Amino acid sequence: MRLDGILSEGYTDTWDVAPGVIGLRTMFVNCAFIGQPNSDWIIVDTGLSSYTNRIIEFAKEKYEKPPVAIILTHGHFDHIGGVKKLIEEWNVPVYAHPLELPYLTGKADYPPADPAVGGGLMSMVSSLFSHHGIDLGSAIHPLPEDRTVPGAKGWKWIHTPGHSPGHISLFRAEDKVLIAGDTFLTVKQESVFAVASQHHVVHGPPSYFTTDWEDAEKSVRTLALLDPHIVLSGHGVPMEGEKLSTQLAHLCKNFKEMALPGQGKFV
Repeated sequence: MRLDGILSEGYTDTWDVAPGVIGLRTMFVNCAFIGQPNSDWIIVDTGLSSYTNRIIEFAKEKYEKPPVAIILTHGHFDHIGGVKKLIEEWNVPVYAHPLELPYLTGKADYPPADPAVGGGLMSMVSSLFSHHGIDLGSAIHPLPEDRTVPGAKGWKWIHTPGHSPGHISLFRAEDKVLIAGDTFLTVKQESVFAVASQHHVVHGPPSYFTTDWEDAEKSVRTLALLDPHIVLSGHGVPMEGEKLSTQLAHLCKNFKEMALPGQGKFV
């Protein structure tokens, strides 16, 4: 299989996830490149700002021209860190769900992170994470109502709220490839140990930034019903096959026990 041995090969910052899909890790959060080197391509999320030059360098190595679009699964700081610099570099439009636009036009801030949930050091330090919106000006656009993904033929976007109001995931039905964003993860993001070791397990969304747990559970079920064969989530190593199916079904069945915090301001 495509991902065999990925955990035994040690640290890598890129993965060939599926045909025309490459994942790139920026410290602890992933972005995705969709498309072929000799045709149109897009980038999904832009990672941490300190990795923007790495993204630009990789794009120059892999593709013959700039992307036709940047797609944002949502606007949390770790998914949009480099977006302003990339807009300047590539002169490219950015697309997000209409419900996410207030946070991308400077009109609203997200609620501050809740360090009381999830346990682990990542949760404890989450109060230091930026929750402020940014203003992308005329570069930001709402995604098409027909759920097509600009610049990515064969892909559809899916509204998967809960972690944020306008959170989306992307799905290619032809081979059931899923870009899940933070709807569900393949690592327990609240734990520094799990993040550092990239311990491979299907887990709920990052609890310290998730504001609607009822919607979050519904969104996980929505993606599970698609029966994805391979997933790249916003955090963690890609996962595929029976392991993905079994663990995703287990998360759906036990979401409240596995993902829902026992305390916190959004519970």
